[in-house]
Amino acid sequence: MTLPRADEPHPDVQSFLRMYESVDVPDFEEVSPAEARDLFEQLQVGARAEIDLERVEDRTINGPDDDLPIRYYEPRTDGELEAGNDPLVLYFHGGGWVVGSLETHDVTCRKLAAESGYPVVSVDYRLAPEHPFPAALRDCCAALEWAAENAPDLGADPERIVVAGDSAGGNLAAATALFARDHDGLEPAYQLLIYPSTGDVTETTAYEENGEGYFLTADEVDWFADQYFADEIDRGNVYALPRRANDLSDLPPATVVTAGFDPLRDDGGAYADRLKDDGVPVSHHHYDDVVHGFFGMVGGPIDLERAHEAYDDAVADLRTALE
Repeated sequence: MTLPRADEPHPDVQSFLRMYESVDVPDFEEVSPAEARDLFEQLQVGARAEIDLERVEDRTINGPDDDLPIRYYEPRTDGELEAGNDPLVLYFHGGGWVVGSLETHDVTCRKLAAESGYPVVSVDYRLAPEHPFPAALRDCCAALEWAAENAPDLGADPERIVVAGDSAGGNLAAATALFARDHDGLEPAYQLLIYPSTGDVTETTAYEENGEGYFLTADEVDWFADQYFADEIDRGNVYALPRRANDLSDLPPATVVTAGFDPLRDDGGAYADRLKDDGVPVSHHHYDDVVHGFFGMVGGPIDLERAHEAYDDAVADLRTALE
């Protein structure tokens, strides 16, 4: 399928793109993964705004091979926590499986916690190419198991866990839900998939149409995939690209967010359609005048009205489905 895009990006997005181009940041495929991480940290953390919450704590949990860092966001007071039995959002950050961290997506998780009133746990999964597929997925599945076991201690309901993420994190959220279904794991109650990578994006119109000039480039999409997949055969694995699965039935309900000027636009739209075709309730929100990454552009120097709308829509979906 081909989703529409506006005649031109939103004026606020155009301002962001002009600012981004003026910084003269090298494309990620021109530098090493370590240098790409440093660049991404500088771009994301330098522009973030503080959103105050009742409590934010860094912790470690048991991962499949080593300790796994997480960050816990608590929007409720102690009294509300003791009496609460709310959904819990488990968030996997974006960054092409290569860049990104607890820090780069701190404002996203703060915003989700503040707007929803639900606790959020952000997962610092292992990154490629040092840890190629399926290391990140194994970390995310371990985090889901931990969340289910520890939700009561967080004043949350283990039967109402949301797996959420943007871009590569949306891929990991979808893959975690699929893996849990297939392996008798504790299945999440909901999926929040923000411009997720789910299949072969190079087959889509959006990959060609939005491949250059709109923040995330087609070359960067290819570079990220090359880092994540150490073996070519892994590109056919349904837990690497969930849209390749023959059957998506019996997965949790989902919200899918897509952006008009995003190389991943049609990929996310195709996954939403596949879920619907297989009987999964889906709410698909398409913002035709924004770029990849817009969901994190709240507060600070970059504060997109359309991003705030996307949070409102996502939180409304969560409340409708889970309360």
